[in-house]
Amino acid sequence: MAHRLVEALATDADSVVKRLRATFRSGRTKPLDWRLDQLRALRTLLTEQSEAFLAALNADLGKGATEAYRTEIAFTLNELDHTVRHLEEWLRPKPAAVPDAFLPAQARVVRDPLGVVLIIAPWNYPLQLALAPLVGALAAGNTAVVKPSELAPATSAAIARLLPRYLDRQAVAVVEGAVPETSALLEQRFDHIFYTGNGAVGRIVMAAAAKHLTPVTLELGGKSPVVVEPGVDLAVTAQRIARGKFLNAGQTCVAPDYVLAVGDTAPALAAELAAAVRAAHGDDPAGDPEYGRIVNERHFDRLTALLGEGRVVTGASHDRATRYLAPTVLADVPPAAPVMQEEIFGPILPIITVPDLDAAIAFINERDKPLALYAFTDSDRTKQRLAEETSSGALVFGLPVSHLAVPELPFGGVGESGMGRYHGEYSIDTFSHAKAVLDKPLG
Repeated sequence: MAHRLVEALATDADSVVKRLRATFRSGRTKPLDWRLDQLRALRTLLTEQSEAFLAALNADLGKGATEAYRTEIAFTLNELDHTVRHLEEWLRPKPAAVPDAFLPAQARVVRDPLGVVLIIAPWNYPLQLALAPLVGALAAGNTAVVKPSELAPATSAAIARLLPRYLDRQAVAVVEGAVPETSALLEQRFDHIFYTGNGAVGRIVMAAAAKHLTPVTLELGGKSPVVVEPGVDLAVTAQRIARGKFLNAGQTCVAPDYVLAVGDTAPALAAELAAAVRAAHGDDPAGDPEYGRIVNERHFDRLTALLGEGRVVTGASHDRATRYLAPTVLADVPPAAPVMQEEIFGPILPIITVPDLDAAIAFINERDKPLALYAFTDSDRTKQRLAEETSSGALVFGLPVSHLAVPELPFGGVGESGMGRYHGEYSIDTFSHAKAVLDKPLG
């Protein structure tokens, strides 16, 4: 029975990919008008069906309407609008200089769509991280399979139900399911695979892609540190750290993972962080409709097991029945504590004290390269040193998580935090081949 099920899944996946490949080979997706029509249809989907998506996001993650709209729908609309505004310009052939020895001749670089792409989305931002890569795939002229996360079942069902109503069904397919369905898809030959999630599954995706020499984009995660130096406004610093950390109940790949408090800043910063949590979520965050919940019991149990070391400054209360874990700040955390050994991906913020910037840089460089590095400092020299002496997917001063909303900045990791980049024109680069064209006359 299990063998027949595997065969059926493989057959279904094969038929989906063959259908999309036939569409691509027909040339249907290459004209600029088709690409713009699909992007505008995607925009109409998000505006007309926003209430359905907000309800699904609330069911899956307890997301409040304001946060969900801002981080899932408005974010994607901004990406769409920026792409529609600039796509014709991005797609123009770029002239290239020709050496004198080949003259007379002309050279140019054109962007060719790749073909059929697979987008595997995660559960933490299950709408945005399915559709924002799709913006780039369609804008570049590809067909696409979208695989939503089964851990956000309401959002997955909404995407599967609604996307085909608005987009070209011969060019875009949604495949729901869990590991068996994803495995069946990964057996197929794609022209690009775009995966957002954790490193363990990223390795599986990359190994599957290697069988077909398929290029991959891996948007992973890691422990993104925050360096806080003496002399900064700690009230503003704490407010901005708390906002970035406890967004989506900490289930954000670029959330501040831990704080490196330089010198004697830790005690005052801890107090300000507690005040920032109260200001944002009240004395009882469980009653705040805008504060989310942990996605499932497995992740809830993993997170509560990390609360054993360090002094609780605020939070730590939890309720497994509702998957509620309060915004939590831990002080006096030993670097060897369990909470410092893996990406937290939840509403727990440890504070580590380091004597100076040298120690902070050493602490960061001894670990895997993070998806983002944040710093609060008034020193230009510190900014220069962090830029030159550390490696991270992004380096942001003064406002954690904000770089994602700048469409002209690339988003992606380095090393263990991922490979490849997207957003804006970088998405066109990811989902296109830069083809060299040289034209030498025969005369």
